[in-house]
Amino acid sequence: MNLQLPALPFEYGALEPYIDATTMEIHHRGYHAMYIDRLKQLLADQEALQRMNLEEVVSDIRVVPEEIRQEVRNNAGGHLNHSLFWHCLKPGGGGKPTGVIADAINSNFGDFRKFSDLFTETALSRFGSGWAWLCLNSTGRLEILTTPNQDSPIMLGYRPVLGLDVWEHAYFLKYQNRRVEYVEAWWNVIDWGNVSDLYQHCLEMVSRSSP
Repeated sequence: MNLQLPALPFEYGALEPYIDATTMEIHHRGYHAMYIDRLKQLLADQEALQRMNLEEVVSDIRVVPEEIRQEVRNNAGGHLNHSLFWHCLKPGGGGKPTGVIADAINSNFGDFRKFSDLFTETALSRFGSGWAWLCLNSTGRLEILTTPNQDSPIMLGYRPVLGLDVWEHAYFLKYQNRRVEYVEAWWNVIDWGNVSDLYQHCLEMVSRSSP
């Protein structure tokens, strides 16, 4: 079980002007690290769980003792969600995807414009804290969905390939309550290369797990 804070592949200020350096540092070194530290405390005497990988624990949260289950759900989800979130960002990103992920988006949603409009609408529709996701379902098709708090799509049987954090801590310093502006800005820092690689990896996993 990997309970280490992943290093960012860029400096905290590298995503400006879209995401400011202070927000990135607090988000990464503060919030994400906090989820990991609490998860370590919760699992310190759980030897059976320590032998599992975190995705296995989250996909069947009932394996966690009831007295710590909700906290493990919150903090494990926070660790997994943020690890994917950083992976999907890069300076000079954005634009339209190309290659296999572009083909999959066009096949499932009609075209990139329809996909981006639907994804934005989904992100803005999440009441309170949560996430918007592009995921593979059990048949390998792409779907857009949203989860509350730090719940992971893995809990629902999906494999996420792109995630957007819409907790206020992800944007409040720069955008205050203007989630619309934050979501619009986020489209300029997506690392479509990493999203495409993850999509292909997840598609292979789906194929191997199919009967």
